Amino acid sequence: MTTLLNGKELSEELKQKMKIEVDELKEKGLTPHLTVILVGDNPASKSYVRGKEKACAVTGISSNLIELPDDTTEEELLSIIDEQNNDDSVHGILVQLPLPDQMDEQKIIHAISPAKDVDGFHPINVGKMMTGEDTFIPCTPYGILTMLQSKDISLEGKHAVIIGRSNIVGKPIGLLLLQENATVTYTHSRTKNLQEITKQADILIVAMGRAHAINADYIKKDAVVIDVGINRKDDGKLTGDVDFENAKEKASFITPVPRGVGPMTITMLLKNTIKAAKGLNHVER
Repeated sequence: MTTLLNGKELSEELKQKMKIEVDELKEKGLTPHLTVILVGDNPASKSYVRGKEKACAVTGISSNLIELPDDTTEEELLSIIDEQNNDDSVHGILVQLPLPDQMDEQKIIHAISPAKDVDGFHPINVGKMMTGEDTFIPCTPYGILTMLQSKDISLEGKHAVIIGRSNIVGKPIGLLLLQENATVTYTHSRTKNLQEITKQADILIVAMGRAHAINADYIKKDAVVIDVGINRKDDGKLTGDVDFENAKEKASFITPVPRGVGPMTITMLLKNTIKAAKGLNHVER
C-alpha cells in the first residue's frame, strides 16, 4: 500500500509552528524580514514570488519585493544587493533565478552576504554544509529531508540514488543523505545503464526536468520515491518527472506533483529566514 508524502499538508503544519515562533520573536522586538528581488517578467518566477509572499504573510514574517526591469544591469543589481546587505532590518535576501542573460548568476549569488543567504547558495554556506557545520541548507533539499524525517523513514544504511546533479537539488540532497548515513549514488543524463542502478535504490530522488521520464520499471519494490520535477503539460496542468500513476504501484512512499516537494521548498525558505533573523540578532536558537 503506497503512502503519499503530501508536502502541502506538512508545509501547513510547519508554517503554523513557525507562526508561533515568529509571534514570540515579535514580543522580543524582532520581526524576521525577507527581501525578494525579481528581475524581469518571467511568468514562472512571478508565480514563485507570489507564493513566497503569501507564505510570509501566513507566518507573520515581514517581506518586501523589489521588482526590476529585464534590462537592469549587473552593476545596478549588485548595488541593490549591497544596500540590502547593509540594512540591519533585512535578515534574508533572495534573488529569484533565473536572471537575464546579461547577468552572471554566480557573481550575483556571491554578492549576497552569507549571513543573509537564505537560499543556501553562497559558496561559504555550501562549504559549511559540506563539512557538517551549522548553516543555511538549500531549500529544496532541506524540504526533501524534512519530508522523509516527518514519516520516520530510516535513512541509515539505505541506498539512495539521485537522478540529477544540479547545485540546487541533486548535489546537496546527496550530501545531506550521506550525513544521515545513507549510501549515495549520483546518476545523470550521461549515466549508462540507468535503470539497473535506480532499481537498486531504497530511496530514489528524481530531479531530471523531463516529464514522466521514470516509471515503475525503474523502481525497486517498496522504494521511497521523491519527485522534484515540475513540468507543464499541453493542457496547462503540472506533472512530475515520475509517472505517478504507474510508479505508485511499486513505491512504499511517493510524492505527488503538485502538492509534493514544491510547497516544502517555500516553507524551508521561511525557516531559513527565521534562522537568519536569530543569528543576526544573536537570539538563542
